[in-house]
Amino acid sequence: MRRSPRFPGHVQLPTDRTLIMGILNVTPDSFSDGGRFLRVEDAVRHADKLVEQGADIVDVGGESTRPGSRRLSSQEELERIEPVVAALVAGGHVVSVDTVHAHTARVVCDLGAVMINDVSGAQADPLMAAAMAQSSAVVVIQHWRGFPGSDNERLLDDEAVPTVIADLHRQIEVVRNAGVADERIAIDPGLGFAKTVDASWDTLAALPTLMEQLPYPVVVGASRKRFVNAIVATPEAVESATAAISALSAFHGAWAVRVHAPQGNAAAIAAARQWVRGTMRLNNGQ
Repeated sequence: MRRSPRFPGHVQLPTDRTLIMGILNVTPDSFSDGGRFLRVEDAVRHADKLVEQGADIVDVGGESTRPGSRRLSSQEELERIEPVVAALVAGGHVVSVDTVHAHTARVVCDLGAVMINDVSGAQADPLMAAAMAQSSAVVVIQHWRGFPGSDNERLLDDEAVPTVIADLHRQIEVVRNAGVADERIAIDPGLGFAKTVDASWDTLAALPTLMEQLPYPVVVGASRKRFVNAIVATPEAVESATAAISALSAFHGAWAVRVHAPQGNAAAIAAARQWVRGTMRLNNGQ
């Protein structure tokens, strides 16, 4: 298992298995669950359900990144998520916030969020790297080549994997140079972001190579994305395919998976964990 990033001292999470980040979209326009959890009480109830089903971290997002979605100001984003984050922290949840805005990151960390999950990898907001450095939060640096569907999106098709690795190296250096310690950094290969369906699958298949060349804990986010939908016919099958990806990611040592429906993914990760343990026992007996 790849090492865990260093959280603030009061946070105690399992270190012997792949963790689950449960997605909580406080948005009207997310591609799969927009509008369902806009009220604080609905958001908290869903967060409780995510944790009951196996989520270790609740990842709160207030701005959709689906193709064609409207970009928000930090103030608009905070109006959606600030009361939710405060309520979740008060309820004892381990909270991550999915944001590209430095001001949002500062506010939610002051509220008690312990992870900044920036899908732009500190690229969209020039102040984000400094905000990350000034916090004590774990930071997730996602591979980034522009907002999905935007004019500045640089889509990858062939030879995606070496580009993803090279881009992530550069993105990591930005936050390291700003003062973020290595032990607080995790990375996300950005499946579905600026990648064709094939490029996303190629990137996922190259997870062992990515982990070898980038010595950071890896977050895999495949849940309900277009490249998964492309291989199945029903929403139920999408969840099954996501669980399979979680199992394979866990088998290869991913630190965490980010999913909408934790229960099936928790079972898949448990199976992968036992498979790894069986393999180790067999190898030790030889």
